[in-house]
Amino acid sequence: MTEPKYISSFQNPEVRQLISLREKSRERRKTGHFLLEGKRELQLALQGGYRLVRLYFCPDITPLEEARELSGISDVRELVALSAEVYKKTAYREGTEGVLALMESQNHDLKSLAFANKKPLILLAEAPEKPGNIGALFRTADAAALDAVIIVNPRGDLYNPNIIRSSVGCLFTVPVAVGSVEEVSDFLKLHGIQVLAAALGAPTRYDQADYSGATAIAVGTEATGLSPFWSERADLNIEIPMRGSIDSMNVSVAASIIIFEALRQRNFGNVKP
Repeated sequence: MTEPKYISSFQNPEVRQLISLREKSRERRKTGHFLLEGKRELQLALQGGYRLVRLYFCPDITPLEEARELSGISDVRELVALSAEVYKKTAYREGTEGVLALMESQNHDLKSLAFANKKPLILLAEAPEKPGNIGALFRTADAAALDAVIIVNPRGDLYNPNIIRSSVGCLFTVPVAVGSVEEVSDFLKLHGIQVLAAALGAPTRYDQADYSGATAIAVGTEATGLSPFWSERADLNIEIPMRGSIDSMNVSVAASIIIFEALRQRNFGNVKP
């Protein structure tokens, strides 16, 4: 059997390209590729329809046959072995699993977003900044099997390795779209989707809202909340009442509370797709 190419030099152009993709958003946008690390993340990305361009693996951690099985690759030209030293320099995470995948980015244009569910439940996150929070939002979206996540006015690119890591691959399991506030607002109106905006001091408790129809749950940043654009145009502003000393909570926690109230209503109300 022909063995895959083996790279042991830090100066190899492919290694430098992988590190550039890991570190630079500009490089990811320019090439249309991103670096994915981890076995579970790779499997979720492939299940989500992402195209694998090339698989890099460390034979000291993951044998060739396991790399083949993980990726479904039969062409040895699409498999590249890395020495332990090169792999350690290229990998983002400690305690890694010996697998790095060069993946092709997907199109996240709103026009490509379609719903099988006639009454979709959507998470709308405006200008989220912290990769950990963004990843947690995707984990919640996956746990609730949401119909989509829409990022409004994104501050960075979705393929930041911190987002992928904190989402534990859930970035790839839920339909995702991005757009400006105007684009997203027009899209929701076109599809007849009501907007319930989480806002401090809103007149309606989150558990008194009706989530049975097509619904987008809008959340903002912890620092400033949603912009006036959403609070002024929302069909309803909702609030999670709090009994402690602070007046805000982590955005992913707040989104989870509201999303699972929506699911509770839909399940107990026997709402059908």
